[in-house]
Amino acid sequence: MTLTPALAGALGSLLAGLATVLGALPMLGIGRSAQRHQGVLLGFAAGVMLAASFFSLIIPVLHHLEAQGAGSWRSALISAGSVALGAAVIMALARFFPAPDAPVAPSSSWQMSEQSIWLFVAAITLHNVPEGMAVGVSFAGGGYAEGSTTALGIGIQNIPEGFAVNCALALRYSPAVSFWGAVASGLVEPVAGTIGALLVAQFQPLLPWALCIAAGAMISVTMSQIVPALAHGRSNRAQISLIAGLCLMMVLDLALA
Repeated sequence: MTLTPALAGALGSLLAGLATVLGALPMLGIGRSAQRHQGVLLGFAAGVMLAASFFSLIIPVLHHLEAQGAGSWRSALISAGSVALGAAVIMALARFFPAPDAPVAPSSSWQMSEQSIWLFVAAITLHNVPEGMAVGVSFAGGGYAEGSTTALGIGIQNIPEGFAVNCALALRYSPAVSFWGAVASGLVEPVAGTIGALLVAQFQPLLPWALCIAAGAMISVTMSQIVPALAHGRSNRAQISLIAGLCLMMVLDLALA
């Protein structure tokens, strides 16, 4: 049976989104002990988000726009404007979440607030929407070969992202809730992929904007919510973990480009 482009886009983006399950599985074994490793887990998650923002989203968008004849200045301005818009979205979202917990005494460990955790999850989920659309658009506009390559690349990138979401949720919630929260963050991709495949002509011009908006959201969350929490640590483990997450995601992004 030959798959229609819309169905192929839906299935491809579903498989890419389900890759978050592979990233979330290790945290089921860590469970409640995640709070004792908060700095390390947050550092890794921050590194993944920063690398994904630049190497998965912003840089490919610049190359895509220039290949479409936008020119260097126009490409840079579109990307910068979209990143700023993404950051503004996160600042607006912050108003709808509960106020952050009061900082604990300097002698004790820093506790990441529920606001920070859910902003983190919202940013990752927002970033998965244009990625899912990219898979759907690839199947509908470029055929099965291009669509399969895009789905594979995004799926592999989703593995550390699933781990990152689970890391954040595990700081406040049970292993089961954290696991399913990470899975749910990836399941927005098949919805977006199906829409993108059905409306390929309408969504293709919007993808560069959507990808950079997602990048701005992730950078904003990382710098405003996670980095301040890491600054309260007294060892280098969080910084080492951040670099490890950044390098891992950078290698995946560049190798699969």
